[in-house]
Amino acid sequence: MEPPPGTAENSKLRHVEKDVLIPQIMRERAKELCSDKVQAFTKCCKETGFLMVVKCRQENTALKDCLVSYYTDPAFYEECKTEYLKQREEYRATGIKKKKQKLPSNV
Repeated sequence: MEPPPGTAENSKLRHVEKDVLIPQIMRERAKELCSDKVQAFTKCCKETGFLMVVKCRQENTALKDCLVSYYTDPAFYEECKTEYLKQREEYRATGIKKKKQKLPSNV
């Protein structure tokens, strides 16, 4: 017998959940985990203005490498999928959406 829809045990995912909602959680978490590189790139861009394309290559590459390492990690995907399923189960049980934390604008 299949568990009821909405429980974490029933992990069937719709297309939008697999391709949009879980990757969104991955992006948010990866930005948090790479926050030092995000801050370094942001600082470089603010200091150099229009020349940022040339002068901030090193910071941009470090940031991109950090983010991509998380985006391509299957274990990280599974972690974010589990987090999403918990949020979905909680929402379906209570009808209350989890409020997103607003990150500071410099992150």
